[in-house]
Amino acid sequence: MRAAYIVDAQQWMNGFTFSVDVQVRFSETDLNGHVNNTVIFTYFEYARIEYLKALNLMKDLADPTTENMTVVADIQCDYIKQVFFDEVLTIYVKTASVGKSSLDLHYMVKNANDEICFTGRGTLVQMNYKTGKGAPLSEKEKKLLLGK
Repeated sequence: MRAAYIVDAQQWMNGFTFSVDVQVRFSETDLNGHVNNTVIFTYFEYARIEYLKALNLMKDLADPTTENMTVVADIQCDYIKQVFFDEVLTIYVKTASVGKSSLDLHYMVKNANDEICFTGRGTLVQMNYKTGKGAPLSEKEKKLLLGK
């Protein structure tokens, strides 16, 4: 694989334990019938939210009374294989690293033939609503994100 964030492809692939499926809808395709390149980011978002829900972190992130919010600081996708209307994709998500107020997530998308179609990574940052500055993740959050 050509992505700079993947050092050892087999080890990287083996690190994924969480996944969700999506089916490519007609409205997500272009005139050639393949998925529009921007749609992959909505698949990443869906998988990211389901991943955080599975870790019991989404309730806190979506609480309107909280002092902090989580924002996507950056996100990227590497396109490997075309995907077409009605295909079922499995989107894998894992925590690659956790910092003081940020975390780096990695994504792998496979088709029904177990072929990698897309890979990706993105940084989430927890910020304080009032100050707009980074807010530290709790030790509990860090442990959940690192699978400890």
